Amino acid sequence: MLSAQSAPVVRATLPVVGASLTTITELFYRRLFEERPELLRHLFNRTNQATGAQREALAGSVAAFATLLVEKPDVRPDAVLARIAHKHVSLGITADEYPLVGRHLLGAVAEVLGDAVTPEVGAAWDEVYWLMANALIAIEARLYAEAGVADGDVWRRMEIAERRQESADAVSLVLRRTDGRPTVAFRPGQYVSVRVELPDGAHQIRQYSLSTAPDHKTWRITVKRERTTDGTVPDGEVSSWLHAHAEVGDILDVSLPAGDLVLPEADTPLFLASAGIGITPMLSMLDHLALTSSARPVTVVHADRSPLDHVHRDEQADLVSRLTSADLHLWYENDAHRAPAAQAFAGRATLEHLTPAPGTTAYLCGPLPFMRTVRGELLEKGLHPSAIHYEVFGPDLWLTK
Repeated sequence: MLSAQSAPVVRATLPVVGASLTTITELFYRRLFEERPELLRHLFNRTNQATGAQREALAGSVAAFATLLVEKPDVRPDAVLARIAHKHVSLGITADEYPLVGRHLLGAVAEVLGDAVTPEVGAAWDEVYWLMANALIAIEARLYAEAGVADGDVWRRMEIAERRQESADAVSLVLRRTDGRPTVAFRPGQYVSVRVELPDGAHQIRQYSLSTAPDHKTWRITVKRERTTDGTVPDGEVSSWLHAHAEVGDILDVSLPAGDLVLPEADTPLFLASAGIGITPMLSMLDHLALTSSARPVTVVHADRSPLDHVHRDEQADLVSRLTSADLHLWYENDAHRAPAAQAFAGRATLEHLTPAPGTTAYLCGPLPFMRTVRGELLEKGLHPSAIHYEVFGPDLWLTK
């Protein structure tokens, strides 16, 4: 909660700070990387920096947090920050890195806004930053403790046990520990980070959902090769490297599982909606439900470009068929008539013929336009906003649009 002296200052200056946040975060990252260039090479996603997606996501998260502080001072920020905290844990971020970030972020605020940042304004926004930072530090410390590791000690060496080409642009990698011990437990829907060394010597990290149910022997990730169409940025660095070089027997640096989009233990109805490679966390949930002989009502929606692009198509259909109260609805933008499933529709996904049961919990994963559309339709059909959860691959831009 903001102090009594800072709350009115933040409320009064939030419009001007919010309007300048993208400029502020751009300057912040430039100054940060000038002082610590190794952070860009070995920690931050270079592609997201090149496109501006990361600074846009940072601006959105700061604005959302500050708005919450002044509009809902009695609401704990944990729900807003949990997604960021899980991402930080998957990267091995520790508390001692927050002062560096704070110094450059608040310095950028002062430089961009100039004389508008009086000592009173500077102190108020310093308080906003440290409320956010300390909340993240506390959540991350709890997550490290729950995993039974020291803060930041998340990286493990994993061997590729199997490689399978799922489609022209997607490959599955089955991972096992190099010491023969059981893999770390995870919750259906979680992801891991994978760190690779690229030809220029930089170490880049990306997150991939675990695409099967928790298993004591192996993990599986499914990697889509990211391709750009306009040539302004290169194809995905890590996904391209994995597609070209990752082979059975190779060793990868992989983090402990993280992520807050997880399947709850209950018997209430589920609505699992995905598009493209967003199918992966839903597969983990479906696999877990099938293995536990769950009788929960489950509505599964998936949208893709075509049946050939639909990664794990047969596996998804098989898992749904093994559940006693589940149904599958597919949409394909192209070649829907070639789909083996009778319930495949042509065009973009719509929920007009679906009615979620009372008490349904919905999980969404895929491109932001898809998730916004599905979320809007679910709200129109009566689902409460708190019952709709989502996962994005890359910077979370949901709050910035």
